[in-house]
Parts: sequence; C-alpha cells; structure tokens
Amino acid sequence: MERLTGRPLVSGSAEGTALVAEEPLSFWGGVDPATGEVIDRRHHLSGQTIGGRVLVVPYSRGSSTTSTVLLETIRVHTAPAAIISSSVDSMLALGPIVADELYHRTFPVIALEGDQFRRIQTGDRLVVHPDGTIERDPVAKEEI
Repeated sequence: MERLTGRPLVSGSAEGTALVAEEPLSFWGGVDPATGEVIDRRHHLSGQTIGGRVLVVPYSRGSSTTSTVLLETIRVHTAPAAIISSSVDSMLALGPIVADELYHRTFPVIALEGDQFRRIQTGDRLVVHPDGTIERDPVAKEEI
C-alpha cells in the first residue's frame, strides 16, 4: 500500500477503483449525468462510467457547466466516489460543494501534483481520507 499526499479541495472519505483520464474531460456534453457514462466519443474514456469510481483527471475542460453536471450526478446517484485532479480546479470542486448544501451529499475532490498524480493507474484501489491523504493499492499487471 502506497501513501500519497494531496490537498483536499472538498474534504471527505471515499474508496473505489481508479478510472484515469489521460487528458482533460469536458463534463458538459462529455458525461451523461443520468447514467454517469462518458459520452464524448473523441475521449479515450468514451463508454466508461464514472459512477462509484475514483475519477483521476488532470483538470476539467470547459466552463462552469462542469459544476452543474457534477451536481446533477450527485442528485441522481451517478457521481464518482471521488475526483483526483493534478491541480486546483475550482470547477471540479464547486458541484460537490453545492450538493452538500442542497442534498447533504458530496464527494471528496483532491489536488495531487506531479509524480504522485502520475503514479495512479486505472484499476488501482484507492482510499481517500479527509486530510487529502490517498492510500493506493496498485493493480496487479495480470488484472489489467
């Protein structure tokens, strides 16, 4: 088990399997909030669902609509368990913050920089702690 240290943008606890986006993701038109499916057919995660997984994305693409889509995924229970980004991305944090006020439900958003961010691979088991610490259990190569 490896321990990574990030900065919590939205504090909370979560655990799940990592889904790593190698490139930014546009949530508006890129994710169907009703299903949690990545519907941007040009994105390499097309067809994957973010619901219940720890979405690892460098940053969001687009505008404040990212927050709106994330808010809706929380409302309809298709949201990721957590989001880990490579930098502080306020658009990724705003939806979960508003959802906490409206629905009393949210998920953690953690900024994890540099080499630590790049260490996470799709399939890794991640446990996110409120202080921004992430426990990473790497996926075995034969499981990929």
